Amino acid sequence: MPDRVVSPKLKEEDTSLDLSLRPKRLSEYIGQDKVKQNLRILLEAAQRRSEAIDHVLLYGPPGLGKTTLAGIIANEMGVNIKTTSGPAIERPGDLAAILTNLRAGDILFVDEIHRLARPVEEVLYPAMEDYSLDIIIGKGPSARSIRLKMPRFTLIGATTRFAMLSAPLRDRFGAVYRLEFYDHAAMETIVSRSAGILGVAIDDTGVREIARRARGTPRVANRLLKRVRDYAQVRADGAITASVANEALAMMEVDELGLDDVDIKVLKTIIQKYNGGPVGLDTIAASISEEADTIMDVYEPYLLQLGFLDRTPRGRVATRGAYEHLGLKFSEKTEQDKLF
Repeated sequence: MPDRVVSPKLKEEDTSLDLSLRPKRLSEYIGQDKVKQNLRILLEAAQRRSEAIDHVLLYGPPGLGKTTLAGIIANEMGVNIKTTSGPAIERPGDLAAILTNLRAGDILFVDEIHRLARPVEEVLYPAMEDYSLDIIIGKGPSARSIRLKMPRFTLIGATTRFAMLSAPLRDRFGAVYRLEFYDHAAMETIVSRSAGILGVAIDDTGVREIARRARGTPRVANRLLKRVRDYAQVRADGAITASVANEALAMMEVDELGLDDVDIKVLKTIIQKYNGGPVGLDTIAASISEEADTIMDVYEPYLLQLGFLDRTPRGRVATRGAYEHLGLKFSEKTEQDKLF
């Protein structure tokens, strides 16, 4: 995948930036009001009972704050958090080693939990439900199973592909929350807060320009702010205004809606090569030399959010809004044929 400045995927350059900008408490967390309201009740109830909270599943597009929320839950509960990811746990023994090192009330955060191997999942089921761990000792006819009791812990899973989770795993989560793209007001608050932490001089017009191109994603907003800050220090007097932000983002080929050259390439492929669609995901992927999963996880969510794409039973369709944004002529006569 090309190195896109507006990609919601975590990059190496984001790691140190994320650590300094991430809120530590629920009161500092901006946006996702419904999720926060439900979490407050969940946390307060668990604290009053002096218990670990139920297992929590967070899902939604990348870059919206799932990892941040897991850290906030640990801070609010005053417990330790162990972080890992689905692909990193290759064998059941790897998971058993992690689980046996947890203390009462601790949190295990598993990112990309939909990518857990099936044998690993099967070890996780009794751990989540009965707080016990089944271990096989020996091989062949002499093999025997031992059940180890575990302290009550909390599993927090994060995924961008909710549908890929197996039903038995989904059913074992007591609280399931979907994170949505942030609205423009929340994005402005996030940009302003991050600029204050980084010590960046920025006015309200500069905040608005960065916020509206951040694709409703805090990670993208912070990355754009960092890049525009660099531009302002080199080409301007160090202060970010609307004109400075416009010049910097134009140089990065990020348009007024936050679309970059890859997004435009996806839309133009559908419109110009396939007459606006419908066209299958695999065909689009082959046309732009990209993985179908990457298009579905990274490119499509924001284009769907903008209303530039429709998913139909026959494939992807470019909407009138996509044509107008690209300055292309929209044909009315085949619109109904594309949708059905």
